[in-house]
Amino acid sequence: MIRPFSQACENNKQAILHKIRTVFNETNCVWEIGSGTGQHACYFAEHLPHLIWQATDRDENLSGIDLWLLESGLNNIPKSLALNVREAHWPCQQIEAVFTANTLHIMSWQAVEDFFIGLARYLTESAVVCIYGSFKYAGEFTSKSNAQFDLWLKERDASSGIRDIEAVAKLAKIARLSITDDFTMPANNRLLVLRN
Repeated sequence: MIRPFSQACENNKQAILHKIRTVFNETNCVWEIGSGTGQHACYFAEHLPHLIWQATDRDENLSGIDLWLLESGLNNIPKSLALNVREAHWPCQQIEAVFTANTLHIMSWQAVEDFFIGLARYLTESAVVCIYGSFKYAGEFTSKSNAQFDLWLKERDASSGIRDIEAVAKLAKIARLSITDDFTMPANNRLLVLRN
């Protein structure tokens, strides 16, 4: 099997690392929800050696992720775990930090709701959550390219699409979270930081 590869991961990993290095500076373990190819997991684990980076994804994506993890040889990145946000039980007892990239616009809105319901169930009281991706503000796209991307997403899956930041912030209250930082990132993306 050939390792999966995402050019977008290569393009955005340094900019994301620059922000999460500070956000996760006192964190022991980060759970990545929707690790995709596994590239982010390996890059962040390598550059943030003080923490354990737990990659997770739907079961069908784990073999590709584990190819990246195996080749990395890093001891702070355990074997990936199957996690479907739609399911009530996640493979953990509690989570102190979460990172997720380019997931909310791929999930259905029901899945986004389930994601926050899961966070409410498993996050520790002082947890921090980082969400990377594109968002709309007051119903408006931040760029023409994001509007085109949204059309592409909806053609692929009508239940997906770029989410309204206000709706995400409202939903986050389920998990007792509020957006404390909203960073501008390259290619018309954002990095949201949510805390209790």
